[in-house]
Amino acid sequence: MQNTPKGLRLHIGIFGRRNVGKSSFLNALTKQQVSIVSDVAGTTTDPVEKPMEMLPIGPVLFIDTAGIDDTGALGKLRVSKTRKIFDRTDVAVIVAEAGKWGKFEDEIYNELNGLHITVIAVLNKSDISRPSAALRKKLGTLKIPYLETVASEGKGLNEFRETLIKNVPEEFISEKSIAGDLLPPGSLAMLVVPIDLEAPKGRLILPQVQTIRDILDNDSYCMVVKERELRDALERLRRPPDIVITDSQGFLKVAGDTPDNIPLTSFSILFARFKGDLQTFVEGALAIDKLKPGDNVLMAEACSHHPVGEDIGRIKIPRWLTQYVGGKLNFEHTQGCDFPDDIGKYKLIVHCGSCTFNRRLLLSRILRCREAGVPITNYGVAIAFSLGIFERALSPFPGALEILKKKKK
Repeated sequence: MQNTPKGLRLHIGIFGRRNVGKSSFLNALTKQQVSIVSDVAGTTTDPVEKPMEMLPIGPVLFIDTAGIDDTGALGKLRVSKTRKIFDRTDVAVIVAEAGKWGKFEDEIYNELNGLHITVIAVLNKSDISRPSAALRKKLGTLKIPYLETVASEGKGLNEFRETLIKNVPEEFISEKSIAGDLLPPGSLAMLVVPIDLEAPKGRLILPQVQTIRDILDNDSYCMVVKERELRDALERLRRPPDIVITDSQGFLKVAGDTPDNIPLTSFSILFARFKGDLQTFVEGALAIDKLKPGDNVLMAEACSHHPVGEDIGRIKIPRWLTQYVGGKLNFEHTQGCDFPDDIGKYKLIVHCGSCTFNRRLLLSRILRCREAGVPITNYGVAIAFSLGIFERALSPFPGALEILKKKKK
């Protein structure tokens, strides 16, 4: 479980004022010295992450943050980093001193609640002061589960674990499938995996590995080939595969070698559905038709690998979009958790498959784009559209095809 990718873990953000015991709480919970503890306010500067296995929930990621009441120029930077954690938090823990819940904590709760994030209140240092009857009533009215702790002594941690288990978001419990739901048990999926400069030495990339595991978990099986061997592999089979899934970069060749009666899609489009919202990305891809030379396009990538050769996000997709539009576009790039605060200047945002993100972070970005009126799509969906094989690549997804047909009318 310690090797579970970060994007598949339940993200638990720990928020609150400076020096209320957030780091002590995390250290006691993990039984490790994860965060530095000091009586000096503002000891935690950047967010500190700790992956662990928490039964019976499974793999989780705790994120300790700087106090949101930090002051000064440096403090503002710390607060800005902390607020970015909101976007990828599945469960938020607001830590406050047991007798000191006020307007500040209310503001944190209101912001988290507005993002539909589950909130748990930890009333720490309860050996010094106890929550008032008014506070208990208030938290009960707001339906915020709460508990009292003395983190420095490890008291209240079992109660926290029990509270967390009861309040894990349903979408984490009922986890979506990458491809298994498209395949009845006993089905065969043909996976087309190019081996190029960007393929990690000695292994496959994360979306390919996760897709293989998902297919096996759903009692189907797969055959893995490179794009040059696809046609020969298909001819050797006694019956055709139930689906062909390709790396998006090989879409054109794979589409040419795969008979029309076999459903075809890409790993990236599967992840558009698994980590984000496929229908929104389909609508976003249709905005490519409205792009004009000189428009601003943001290429957003979840991981922070060093681009090499014909990088998909830096070189290939910009080239295909430029060719489609027939003129130069202004491309900007972000990596990791960086994402512009002001996205209104972009005519389109093209996001990667987000295999290293949890789903909430990508959904938060989609929500921001909707609010700003900026179309967003993902790598695989944009590639299929710009190469003229959009309907073919969406053939396994009736709902997405319906959106496409409605928009065409």
